[in-house]
Amino acid sequence: MATSTEPARPTRHGFLAGVRSAFDRPLTSYQLVLGVGTILLCLGLVMVLSASSVLALRQHDNAFYYFERQLLFAVVGGVGAVVAAKLPFRTLHWLTYPVLIGSVALIVATYVIGVEIRGNRNWLPLAGGFMLQPSEFAKLAVVLWVAHLYSRKQKLLGRTSHVLVPMLPVTAGVALLVVGQNDLGTALVLFAVMLGMLWVAGLKSRPLMAILLTLGAVLVFFVAAAPHRVARLLTFMDPMSAPDTDGYQSIHSRMAFASGQFWGVGLGGSRQKWGTLPEAHNDFILAIIGEELGLFGACVVLVLFGLLAYAGIRIATRTREPYARYLAAGITIWLLAQALINIGMVLGLLPVIGIPLPLISSGGSSLMTTLVAVGLLVNCAKSEPGAKRALEARAARRSGRGLIGIGRRG
Repeated sequence: MATSTEPARPTRHGFLAGVRSAFDRPLTSYQLVLGVGTILLCLGLVMVLSASSVLALRQHDNAFYYFERQLLFAVVGGVGAVVAAKLPFRTLHWLTYPVLIGSVALIVATYVIGVEIRGNRNWLPLAGGFMLQPSEFAKLAVVLWVAHLYSRKQKLLGRTSHVLVPMLPVTAGVALLVVGQNDLGTALVLFAVMLGMLWVAGLKSRPLMAILLTLGAVLVFFVAAAPHRVARLLTFMDPMSAPDTDGYQSIHSRMAFASGQFWGVGLGGSRQKWGTLPEAHNDFILAIIGEELGLFGACVVLVLFGLLAYAGIRIATRTREPYARYLAAGITIWLLAQALINIGMVLGLLPVIGIPLPLISSGGSSLMTTLVAVGLLVNCAKSEPGAKRALEARAARRSGRGLIGIGRRG
């Protein structure tokens, strides 16, 4: 009886098993955070150049003005990310209170010497025309402090009082200071981090729901207290009711997506960036991505943020180090909440709120802080079971190949 020598075709079950095996490796989270973070950063630099070139040429007679500044911040933030990825957790614990106190002091300083831009008094002037936004550093400070607090109180978190105190009053106080700057977008992210970390710490559903309702009432109050926020809230579902005022950005954002269709008009070919869409290189950069790279490009951005969120959740659930678990969870909640708010705003699913898309939008304070957060996430990924051994083995293999190469040249 003849036997067939044709190789067996891979089955669907075999393919899924291969994918599962690839994602079960010790360095999967480490590589995902590094890879996705790098891709988002590079995409952001390219899109900032494309979206800002016309504005930069008109305002500064240099089409690369905003890109050069963003590149400078990316380099500084990249150095910070490398340092954050290598710092021992003991050092991060020691840095927690200086970072938190320093961030709060800078926010308080904006009430005295702050500069108001587009209604938000959340900027501090620096030399060389640079501006600092302390509320961006507050996100990192709050996440570091909550991770430090909960990891120290790990054995006491079965009691509701230890979950809430002092975490709730401190984080709420920082968020309210940011609200006082009229920066409701950043405050929303801080509130999301607060609620998310309470849930991660195991707060029971009843007090968690009570806090959620209270925060909702606080947000409604601050929205109602500002006429421009009320107008934005009333028009975001029907921007055509105010096409020249509060609905203007939403209308032109949707026009950008409509022009891009599936594949886009091509990199650099946006029409909305010619002064039609305000903040095209900043809060509304996703609309320019949708116009130039189409629905395909916008979906790639969504997938990348989804992979980053998956990696963060994977780290938080697999690590045996309590500090790494809370730190990874806090960073993931922060970046995912900020991305979802920005994406919802650009797509017209949420009212227009001034908040950048992490790693992509123009903005030095946001970019530097986010890069440091990505570096900390890489640091946490190294605490997963088997990750350090895998990294040491990879370094040994590289060292061995280098020695072999030297020997051959000799």
